[in-house]
Amino acid sequence: MQKFKTLILLGRPASGKSEFIDFMKKLPEVDRLERFHVGAIAELDDFVWLWQKFVEDDLWEASGHRRLYSKKIDHAYVMTDRSVLDFCLAKFGEAFPKQPKDATTFVEFSRGAGDGGYKYALNKLSPEILKNAAILFIMTSYEEACRRNEARYQAKLKHSVLAHKVPEEDMVRFGKEIDWVSLTSNQSKGYLTVNNFKIPFVTMNNEPELKLDNPQLAGRYKSALDQLMTLTTNKQE
Repeated sequence: MQKFKTLILLGRPASGKSEFIDFMKKLPEVDRLERFHVGAIAELDDFVWLWQKFVEDDLWEASGHRRLYSKKIDHAYVMTDRSVLDFCLAKFGEAFPKQPKDATTFVEFSRGAGDGGYKYALNKLSPEILKNAAILFIMTSYEEACRRNEARYQAKLKHSVLAHKVPEEDMVRFGKEIDWVSLTSNQSKGYLTVNNFKIPFVTMNNEPELKLDNPQLAGRYKSALDQLMTLTTNKQE
């Protein structure tokens, strides 16, 4: 069966990237491979590394030194130094070769136009990532992403006072102005040239919001991934 080797997941914060991965992880592997071209799953998400850096800032502050990358807001952080984003792009390259060779590796991140956008970030990824990559961009409007961010926060509050959401400053930074539409010439699918690699892409409209158990969501994912696999296969011919 055809299987994605590297699937780069892009989109605004709260656009549905994590829900997509959650959906895939809950499927039996045989079913997931047959229907969605996704094998065993390995994940690389730069949120984890950003959070680690921000926790390190807490330690710097506690030891009497200035914070380096972030400021703290309630139970969350706001990035103050964009250099940590370049660190994360380099970290993808360092971590990627350590993933299982037979897995479908998800590489997940968001980038706003003010930090160079997706064009800048994609060109910073390592050749090892790019050579077998396909891109799924999960598209929601900025307004819809903000609504989902707030709704999920309110839902989490019912279970824990420590619930947190993407702060408004970061929603603006990573989601309000993005370069994806211009980068893809407003095409819903096709190929991008990134560091001399021909990368297939599909932009999946993820509105209206559908719950994980809604059969229409599976159809939405399958349609996008089938198109992406066709582009991937045609590139290799």
